[in-house]
Amino acid sequence: MEALTEKQGAVLKYIEKYQLKHGKSPTIREMREHFEVSSDNSILKHLKALEEKGHIKKDDTPRGIKLFESVKKRLESETVKLPLLGFVPAGGPVDSEEYIEGWYDVGPDISKGGKSTFILKVRGESMIDAGIHDGDLVIVDGKKPAKNFDIVVALVDNQNTVKRYIKDGSKIYLHAENKAFEDIYPEGELVIQGVVTSLLRFY
Repeated sequence: MEALTEKQGAVLKYIEKYQLKHGKSPTIREMREHFEVSSDNSILKHLKALEEKGHIKKDDTPRGIKLFESVKKRLESETVKLPLLGFVPAGGPVDSEEYIEGWYDVGPDISKGGKSTFILKVRGESMIDAGIHDGDLVIVDGKKPAKNFDIVVALVDNQNTVKRYIKDGSKIYLHAENKAFEDIYPEGELVIQGVVTSLLRFY
């Protein structure tokens, strides 16, 4: 590949950084605004030079530049697909379309539980004092043992609930982080289905 000028190198570096962050290439307008130039021509000139020198490849998408191979490899290695479950059955998380409502790509630091990790949408306001609100998505490790005061997903009366796990001597119950809600004292077996490890929220 031919050597680049300073400005061409800056454009190439910006495109790579943008691709890593967004998983796609920047538009001409975004590049123009980033480099604070008033005309598309200067950006197009640099892109043409980068293409001729073999540093970028064009495609037919509106954004016009294919993902770099280095970016593809990093994106593929750094993301994990987690299932969004509408309900967690008594047997625990399962890879069944019956319960999966969608998939989310997350980083490996979020999916530390590997294949036992799943996402559940929170319903209700019983955990708002812990910063968990209705509609939030919680990342759950289905294999991690619950410790005292962990926030967990539990199956109670055939319904999933997100509460704080409390063990007081021989007594075990689920604590709601909202004074308007009562704690849950199971009469029979309490099924802990996983420990909440992270929270996703979209605005």
